[in-house]
Amino acid sequence: MNNTIFFELYNLSHKSPFFDWSVLFFAKPFIYIAIFITFIFLVFYTAGHFDKRNLSLKYNLRARLKNLYFVFSSVIVAWLITDVLKSIIASPRPFIVFENLKPLFLHGGMDSFPSGHATFFGALAMSMYLVNKKTGYFFITGALLVGLSRIISGVHFPIDILFGYIIGISVSLIFSLIFKAKFVDRLLAIFTKTL
Repeated sequence: MNNTIFFELYNLSHKSPFFDWSVLFFAKPFIYIAIFITFIFLVFYTAGHFDKRNLSLKYNLRARLKNLYFVFSSVIVAWLITDVLKSIIASPRPFIVFENLKPLFLHGGMDSFPSGHATFFGALAMSMYLVNKKTGYFFITGALLVGLSRIISGVHFPIDILFGYIIGISVSLIFSLIFKAKFVDRLLAIFTKTL
């Protein structure tokens, strides 16, 4: 079933230059755009809305820092977990398993499972959803497009993407529980007093 789904999606590639370009955009550079959008959003987002006071970065600094730490620590820890798993599990990429397969770009080798991009976007999308539901939907859509594009471009199997999402979402949910603890607020209170 994994191979069947893979080929159904992969066979969409190499038919239209514009479609291939779109797939490549979400498979590779979109991650940097998503990081930039996330950072800007969290720096200027406070208490559920934007207003002109948000331009003063000291306004509600503790809430902003908490959101920044929550989102980026979730993403970084999820990415690190995936990196460790990739070093333990030597899983070949589709273009290695199927020698006649021509990927849209070459990426990695024996490090297909789980997908680092799917893990990153799973954690990012869930974290942003927990911070702000409306913005979260944008990131969930982005995560789905990234996952599909990694399969269509021939660098990941569907199972790699699925487990990447599971790891990312799980880490984000665990971090949301950690960041609800009182000690995090105390640490942020100490840190913001020094600023």
